[in-house]
Amino acid sequence: MENLSLYFHIPFCRRRCGYCDFNTFAGMNQYIPDYVNALCKEVDEIFNSAPEQFSVHTIYFGGGTPSLLRTDHFEQILETVKSKINISDDAELTLEANPETVTEKSIAELFDIGFNRISFGMQSASKRDLKILDRQHDSDSIVNALQWCRRAGFKHVNLDLIFGIPGQSLKSWERTLKTALGLGVDHFSIYSLILEEGTRLKDWVDRGLLVSPDEDLVADMYALAIELMENSRYTQYEISNFTREVESVSRHNLQYWRYLPYLGFGAGAHGFFGNTRTENVGLIPKYINRLQQDSVGGFPVSQAAKQVNHLNRWEQIQENLMVSLRLTQEGVSMREMNERYQVKLINLFGPQINRLVRLGLLEYFENGERLRLTRNGRFLGNQVFLEFIDNPVPGNFAL
Repeated sequence: MENLSLYFHIPFCRRRCGYCDFNTFAGMNQYIPDYVNALCKEVDEIFNSAPEQFSVHTIYFGGGTPSLLRTDHFEQILETVKSKINISDDAELTLEANPETVTEKSIAELFDIGFNRISFGMQSASKRDLKILDRQHDSDSIVNALQWCRRAGFKHVNLDLIFGIPGQSLKSWERTLKTALGLGVDHFSIYSLILEEGTRLKDWVDRGLLVSPDEDLVADMYALAIELMENSRYTQYEISNFTREVESVSRHNLQYWRYLPYLGFGAGAHGFFGNTRTENVGLIPKYINRLQQDSVGGFPVSQAAKQVNHLNRWEQIQENLMVSLRLTQEGVSMREMNERYQVKLINLFGPQINRLVRLGLLEYFENGERLRLTRNGRFLGNQVFLEFIDNPVPGNFAL
């Protein structure tokens, strides 16, 4: 099977940022060797029970802070993968990294063992913003990391940026954007800050210690990001992602947005294959303990799974439509959806689609064969997506 992707979750951090609600843990680095062994065991277990030979075209290490692992840890994981499945010659291998956790030596070693894409959490060029976000790096560490990447041979580097930070002004955000654009990377991921329950930052805002920008200012920040990116010849190919060249897109993330299969390994990792969604246990010791037991899993589910959901056809159609509409250039193919699910979208969601088109939030293109968000629709993407989620099953629809 072609177009399979692998995701490895590395939940270790030096410290937990105040806005983060991901499955990450600080002060647990002593578990790293056992955790890497558990990852390899999970790879073995999954593919030993696989029904066919697979070919993998993207591998992504996310976190957490994957760059806290040593090069030999990544070698161990990649060698395990190679022993079980074919990795295509042009596979995309991505590593998320915090700039303060890498060195010129470690970057060169990562490139030498096969990584060809790296993603740094820059977040902001403002010292104040970084302090609010609990980030440990500064502008110098970003500049140094990018220099080391170029020397090592990395052609594809992403920078994450965040707007809507409490106390952030439009002028400050503009300075961050212009600083980031001056660094010469080929890809940006630009996100609006979400204040998640249970985070320190949400608590500070709730207590009145910080004030979040209002919705209009946040919308202005997003509009400014799109404008400056386009002026610098970056294409917005997804709601939050911009690329300078076609070959610089995140092929791994396209796997998610095109609703294609991926397997997740590690504590808290998610996977999707066929009609099956999986979620692993989140705690590091519990994950390690699960993989030290005798194998009881069966493809695509490992014994680390805490939740397994089997989606019916109606649920898959709704999910597929929602994630594919995030793609601002290619959108949703009516023909491909028909071929995949043997149903016409307009027969299922005619009222919703027609209303959103009238409101100027969706548009047809390529002679009506594709559907995508309009420029205005990108600002109200979540409201558009909600139109296609949790709808009752049509009376004449076969699950």
